[in-house]
Amino acid sequence: MYEALYRKYRPRDFDEVVGQEHITETLKVQVRTGRLSHAYLFIGTRGTGKTTCARILAKAVNCEHPVDGNPCNRCANCRAFDGGELLDVTELDAASNNGVDDVRILRDEAVFSPARAKKRVYIIDEVHMLSKSAFNALLKILEEPPEHLMFILATTELNKVLPTILSRCQRHNFRRLDAETIAGRLLYVAGQEHIALTDDAAALLGRLADGGMRDGLSLLDQCASRDPVDVDTVLTAMGLGGSYATARLAGMVERHDVQSALLHFRSLWQEGKDPASLLGELCNFYRDALMLRLAPRGGESLLSGLYGEDVLGGVALGSGELLEMLNIVQKYQSGMKDAPNVRLQCELCLVELCTVTPAGSLREVPPAPPAEESPAPAREEEKRAPARREAPPVEEDPWESALPVQDEPPWEDVPPPPEDPWEEAAPVRDEPPREERFETEPPAPAAEDPWEEAVPVDREEPPAPGPAEEGEHESWQSLLPRLEAALPMHIFMFLSDDFAIQPRWEKGELVIAAQPGFYFDALNHTDILEAIARVAGCPARLTELSAAPAERGNRKLDELEKFTNVLFK
Repeated sequence: MYEALYRKYRPRDFDEVVGQEHITETLKVQVRTGRLSHAYLFIGTRGTGKTTCARILAKAVNCEHPVDGNPCNRCANCRAFDGGELLDVTELDAASNNGVDDVRILRDEAVFSPARAKKRVYIIDEVHMLSKSAFNALLKILEEPPEHLMFILATTELNKVLPTILSRCQRHNFRRLDAETIAGRLLYVAGQEHIALTDDAAALLGRLADGGMRDGLSLLDQCASRDPVDVDTVLTAMGLGGSYATARLAGMVERHDVQSALLHFRSLWQEGKDPASLLGELCNFYRDALMLRLAPRGGESLLSGLYGEDVLGGVALGSGELLEMLNIVQKYQSGMKDAPNVRLQCELCLVELCTVTPAGSLREVPPAPPAEESPAPAREEEKRAPARREAPPVEEDPWESALPVQDEPPWEDVPPPPEDPWEEAAPVRDEPPREERFETEPPAPAAEDPWEEAVPVDREEPPAPGPAEEGEHESWQSLLPRLEAALPMHIFMFLSDDFAIQPRWEKGELVIAAQPGFYFDALNHTDILEAIARVAGCPARLTELSAAPAERGNRKLDELEKFTNVLFK
């Protein structure tokens, strides 16, 4: 039975892994010295060697005679592992076993000692597909596993793995392989399989693999049915139009020749070219042309390698036009998957590319045409010229014409300001609470009173040295509605209870005498006293009320009716 190339030539030790030396050397040292972690997390794109390195690591830790950190591939454990007979190494696919019950079964089996090998190893591929409950079930045993247990997790999407899992694993990031590394490996495999692969075709397959060795081997396996395997063979097998065919199509778009572009696409369609692949080639062409335009010096490393500089150098479009072309191609490329007619989708893309209005450069502003060639803008300049001549002269202060009232100080015709800062602010302070504040503040001379015009004349007389108790009681009752809005309901109930408190004014200060114990402790808070002082307009102070014990008990049950949350049965 034929075996695919990517399976047949899968590396069997760390030395055969290509392009990931920063990881394989670290793992070899850990196996050689025995300083192994209980959990590993391999991160990288598809086909970069995550699962391969996980399998090699699982075989190396159970090898009876490791060689410089690599498995010997000759002992009984290595032969059993290669044949799939080593039951102590379990490989799971989290994409199909992502439930919490699957992880619970794994957790129950993991506590048993290995039957044959040194360690029981679990390789969980695509671990980001596990559900949140499955992650939580795996968390405890991953944090404190038995001595014989090792986990090797692999994922392509690190952002979906829980942070609690990440913090308990040793992470290794796999890089994308460059096109030269993939091409070299393909030439080696082609030589082993007696496939006539040319260097240009290998380089093209390396670029089409997009950084994945497995993809490159799969593409070589697809093209190996023809002999020799050259560039034309790869383009025909992949359904690609080729660099020159794509460049020719881009040249027709650049000349806005819709008819030629559609006819050229028809010929490519008849040859079996895939419309989606053709749009992908066109997108890569505009992308490489844009990179070469933005980075003309040393920008070869930014290119995809599908097109040479001789082809890209003939593009006369600006950076802004190339960016607009890229946006159009990507728009149709994203809708190609759900399009009912892919051929029509590609044709519409070519029509829009040919008819789009050219855009300007990304960094340069188009220069204005000369005055002699465009008389109309010159006449607009003449129309705008009188407006400029009407502007104030440069030697004059522009603030003098804009603010003529500032030529003379506005306070020269007014009497000097009084020493009292409240005199000018008094007309705007017409709120009702100011009446109570005037009553509670000590009297001042009539000439310097800031509320002289704001309060009635009959209240200008200062209060008597010892105000009557009834008058003070009326003033406190007038404060209660505003205290109800400013304080919590239970505090307001205490303040409205004549038995709980007895307020009075002493020298402009509100003194609240409260019953000792529960009432005093409830009111003895800074924020409550500050709120009362703001409403009363004067400082507030709390003291204990000295009352006989007999007087505190003479209360009636009817007083509880004011509390709406008290039910009587």
